[in-house]
Amino acid sequence: MSDARREARQTVWLADDEEPVRDALAFLLGSRGLAVNAFADGPSLLAALESAGKPVCGVILLDIRMEPMSGLIVHDEIMQRGWRNPVLFLTGHGDIPMAVDARKKGAFDFLEKPYGDNQLADRIEKALAVEAAMRESGTQEADREARLASLTAREREVMERVAAGKLNKVIADDLNVAVRTVEVHRARVYAKLGVRSAAEVATLLARR
Repeated sequence: MSDARREARQTVWLADDEEPVRDALAFLLGSRGLAVNAFADGPSLLAALESAGKPVCGVILLDIRMEPMSGLIVHDEIMQRGWRNPVLFLTGHGDIPMAVDARKKGAFDFLEKPYGDNQLADRIEKALAVEAAMRESGTQEADREARLASLTAREREVMERVAAGKLNKVIADDLNVAVRTVEVHRARVYAKLGVRSAAEVATLLARR
C-alpha cells in the first residue's frame, strides 16, 4: 500500500462543538499516527465529506449532543447520503438510550464519557481496520465486475456453460457453433477473468 493510501485510510472525521474536546482528541489520535479532520458542528462535517467525494476514507467520530445538528441527525444524514464509513459516538451517561438506538441504525460503537484515552484510540483503530477491510472488499468487487463487463455476449454464453461444468462439445451443440470456436471463446473468457479453470469461473460467479 502506498503512503498516500495508508494516510487516507487512517483519517478520523470528527465533529464536536467543544473546542477543548476537539483539540484533545486531535492530540490523542495524532499521537497514534492518525490524521484528524475536526469540525465544530455537523453541517461543517457534512460539507467536508461532500467535498471529499465518494468513497470517503476513514471513520467518523460524533459527539451525540451538538448544535445545530445532534450527532444522531448527522448520522442519519450520513446514512441517507450513502456513506458507509464506521461511525462512533461520544456520549454522556444520559445519552445511552439514544446511542443504543443509533447502534441499531448501524453505528459502529459508542463510548461513554469520561472515556479512557487508550480505550477510545483502540476502538477507533479497530473501526479503521474494519473500514480498510470494507474498502478492500469493495475494490475486489469492482475489479470483478469490470472483468465480467469486458466479456462479449457470446463469451458470456460460453462462460455460463463453462461454470455449469459443460464440456466444449456440449457447449458447441448448445450454441450451434464449432468446437474450435468454443475453445477460442473459452480461452478468452479465462484470460479476461484471470482464471485458469471452470471451477474458478464458477467460484467467481458465485461471489456476485
